[in-house]
Amino acid sequence: MTVNSRPARPVMLGQNQYGKAENRVVKITRDGATHHIKDLNVSVALSGDMEEVHYSGSNANVLPTDTTKNTVYAFAKEHGIESAEQFGIHLARHFVTSQEPIKTARIRIEEYAWERIEASDANSQFIGADEVKHSFVRKGQETRLTQITYDGERWEVVSGLKDLVVMNSTNSEFWGYVKDKYTTLKEAYDRILATEVSGRWRFNWTDDEQRMPHWEKSYEQVRKHMLQAFAETYSLSLQQTLYQMGARIINNRSEIDEVRFSLPNKHHFLVDLEPFGLKNDNEVYFAADRPYGLIEATVLRDGCEAKIPVDLTNL
Repeated sequence: MTVNSRPARPVMLGQNQYGKAENRVVKITRDGATHHIKDLNVSVALSGDMEEVHYSGSNANVLPTDTTKNTVYAFAKEHGIESAEQFGIHLARHFVTSQEPIKTARIRIEEYAWERIEASDANSQFIGADEVKHSFVRKGQETRLTQITYDGERWEVVSGLKDLVVMNSTNSEFWGYVKDKYTTLKEAYDRILATEVSGRWRFNWTDDEQRMPHWEKSYEQVRKHMLQAFAETYSLSLQQTLYQMGARIINNRSEIDEVRFSLPNKHHFLVDLEPFGLKNDNEVYFAADRPYGLIEATVLRDGCEAKIPVDLTNL
């Protein structure tokens, strides 16, 4: 039996990629006594002329996944980590331009934020300094995301976030909906609106001739406009709020052409306190974690084509 022969057609190899997933890299930048942290989870996926390794097992075109891991750590030292996007761009460009068989590199990055711990006024008696500049607490608000894809000519950068929980305790209603014999939900004219935001936005920067966005400022501003829209929209539906969040980003950030959100409705139901002789005047709620309504949509700049996958779990 020959183990190195190609399978007889019509069996053909389809889309394929390989790389090292979830490389955790923490970069400390020391600016004198003041330290700065970048904490990333980097996944590398490479594709190109990889037929032979699948058909015959020949590794002649294969850059080891261990090498891709080492490159992540070496680049953290050589290039630093200015932003998740910039770091991913350095990696993608390197893999495509340094290895002939590799035609496309996709870099996915999760960033975990840290904030500086403010020291007490009396801390100097313990550590001999007026201010602690090297102590941090991990932020729990959200995880920042980015995906960079490069084919040697064009870039696609899609950034975003997940696990950002937000709530409006009023200024939300839900009524006038379709009712049939299975409908038991009562109309609400003053309700809690809460969700856990998972969002992605696509930049219109696609080639090196264009001016590159300021990645850190862009993320900060997108997050600001998104949260302001959530807070300032008098909501008659979560769909309406979602659209306003996306529209606010598109209208205020010229570097972004497309936004997609996946918003689970984190339901809060009024507890019936009448059995205890108590009136519940929109004060006491039961927070249900499941089942939940799931609202998803894409908001686009006029004339642009949607490219962010409908299923955000694939991005």
